[in-house]
Amino acid sequence: MKRNIIKIDEDKCTGCGLCVPGCHEEAIKIIDGKAKLVSDVFCDGLGACLGECPEGALTLEEKEANPFDEKMVQETIARKKREQAQGRGDKSAPHGLGVISPATHGCPGSAHAVFERKTQATPAIALAGSQQSELTHWPIQLHLVNPTADFFRGKDVVLAADCVAYSLPDFHERFLKGKSLAIACPKLDEGQDMYVEKIRKMVDESKINTLTVIMMEVPCCRGLLQIAQAALQAAKRKVPLKAIIVSTRGDVISEEWV
Repeated sequence: MKRNIIKIDEDKCTGCGLCVPGCHEEAIKIIDGKAKLVSDVFCDGLGACLGECPEGALTLEEKEANPFDEKMVQETIARKKREQAQGRGDKSAPHGLGVISPATHGCPGSAHAVFERKTQATPAIALAGSQQSELTHWPIQLHLVNPTADFFRGKDVVLAADCVAYSLPDFHERFLKGKSLAIACPKLDEGQDMYVEKIRKMVDESKINTLTVIMMEVPCCRGLLQIAQAALQAAKRKVPLKAIIVSTRGDVISEEWV
């Protein structure tokens, strides 16, 4: 039968693995450093993975293909979850830092992780006056995050300019605690149209609770707020938006709902 199915341009593909978690049917895997379609029967042809590729290597094409088999997909996903649970056994991540998901099968820097924080640091590794990180997940760079990941669902989200955490000495305790994080640079990052779409997905699909944009006082940094506002305008849901401006000396200049 003829139907839409994913097409992967291997010349453009860098093997980053961002498309893998974007395909909920697990039709794509990274094999020998390139994204590959595992089987026609796993691809529903809806193209949910298209917006995840920063290189534009994914497209849909109409071609002769086997029918999509939802039952086989669900059985495969269920079996994989069982194998992962058995494989973890009683193993735990060092120092309670969480478990890295193998879902991306690509660049280790893109692998999803959720961090399980302890209430107190282990005495053997604790330093006098040290503060615990409030980061709850990985990755955090907006190009790399999956906007529908569990760590965004129903959460208060902080969208911070790259320089913010270096300027604010109490960023973790004051602004990040209890929230999910994404970072970006509106001056240097490419492909910012993708940023608008990812934030829109956080709003409409992950149903985030609030969005706080934290940016530096330098003019170019205001683009981050513009990206957030464009995403909220495109979204069907409405969420509160807060804008925080930080000085280059590390002081909070303003903090207001917009």
